[in-house]
Amino acid sequence: MSKQITTLSLGTDPLSKLLPRYAIPAIIAMTSTSLFNIIDSVFIGHGVGAFAISGMALTMPIMNMASAFGSLVGVGGAAITSIRLGQGNKQSAENVLGNVVLLNIMFGLIIGALGLIFLDPILYFFGASDQTIGYARDFMHIILAGNVITHLYLSLNEILRASGYPQKSMMIMLVAVAVNCVLNPLFIFKFGWGIQGSACSTIIAQTTALSISLHHFSRSSSFLYFKRGIFRFRAKIVGGILSIGMAPFLMNICTSIVVIFVNKALKEYGGDLNIGAYGIINRVVMLFLMVVLGLNQGMQPIVGYNYGSRNYDRVIKTLRITIICAVCVTTTGFLVSQLIPRQVAMLFIGGDSDSAAELIDAVAYGMEHVMIMFWAVGFQVVTGNFFQYIGKAKRAILISLTRQVLFLIPLLILLPPKYGVLGVWMSMPVADSMSVMLAAVLLYFQIRNFRKSPDAEKSI
Repeated sequence: MSKQITTLSLGTDPLSKLLPRYAIPAIIAMTSTSLFNIIDSVFIGHGVGAFAISGMALTMPIMNMASAFGSLVGVGGAAITSIRLGQGNKQSAENVLGNVVLLNIMFGLIIGALGLIFLDPILYFFGASDQTIGYARDFMHIILAGNVITHLYLSLNEILRASGYPQKSMMIMLVAVAVNCVLNPLFIFKFGWGIQGSACSTIIAQTTALSISLHHFSRSSSFLYFKRGIFRFRAKIVGGILSIGMAPFLMNICTSIVVIFVNKALKEYGGDLNIGAYGIINRVVMLFLMVVLGLNQGMQPIVGYNYGSRNYDRVIKTLRITIICAVCVTTTGFLVSQLIPRQVAMLFIGGDSDSAAELIDAVAYGMEHVMIMFWAVGFQVVTGNFFQYIGKAKRAILISLTRQVLFLIPLLILLPPKYGVLGVWMSMPVADSMSVMLAAVLLYFQIRNFRKSPDAEKSI
């Protein structure tokens, strides 16, 4: 009964209290996810070397593709869960939970197996050289072997949050980060396992966190829990999950494609260390974006519940607050990139070798240019996720595809031949600017529809 009251509060509690209640734990959780990659990079940079950083950067497209399938299931399942709870249909929400587990096991096994079989050809296609492929191969062998664990860990955490346990979701992800922080230096420096030690640390940390989620959903006292009959594929639920999750799925796939273009261009015009520089810059960018995504995840159950209840005025107010907070976050990232880029680079890179100095210079130069429009990115990210949360998958997909494919890839083809490495870096803020303008137009018409004819908006 108390959990039912907590769920109903999504439609009644003041937004000034409700959004922080859900957003702050989600921000901490999402930031901890980003810290996984940052921790790995910092220890690898200081404990293995500059070329190991470049080797790890080569794995980003594979990691993004694996994450794409995790987002397809996890984000789609969480959105459907929130909407079903808003409609008062708890049984359907429990069926969603069962289908999320089955889909993650299926996708996790398939992607992990294919990645292991074709790993070397994939890495060479992504821009690996003889100096970097060994590092990338050693890292990905372990990560791909634990792919099912990664998928289940992330997706069940999404469902946990959507079903009314944001603090527990946060705690689970913090446990994973804490375990990773302890094991990374132990495996790299004490045991001398190098980049493989970092990968082992990541999988062990995720396994620890997953075990807590599985325990939660195994208890009948939980609001949603594992029960007989839910572990069966249901076409309507699977279709809904995949439809809503298609936006983040395509975003991650497009991100992988973009990284391939970026890595190839950087290898041609700047060399292996510039690929490593992009890997570091991407981790800094993702740290701030994870805060924004945490805000989005805090927004998601509120927007989903009130959209399902047709309380559109409350939906708009939640969106407005989230956009303001997100822009403040990305503006902070912009200021960091322009004021202290070298200091940020030195956090990731140890030693006084020529390669380390060259990598620091490349990171600082790239960061200043890549993040020059970053202050506006918060608006675009929130808008894309908002359309996803209200079931407008096509609009969410459009926002994602235009930035990554229609805008960025052509710029990556046109600018580097003329401007070299600078052309690679500048293609990103130009694409950001164009995507922000598109998101603003789409959001304007959506809000006008809410205000003009709310009853015309149908919940899924």
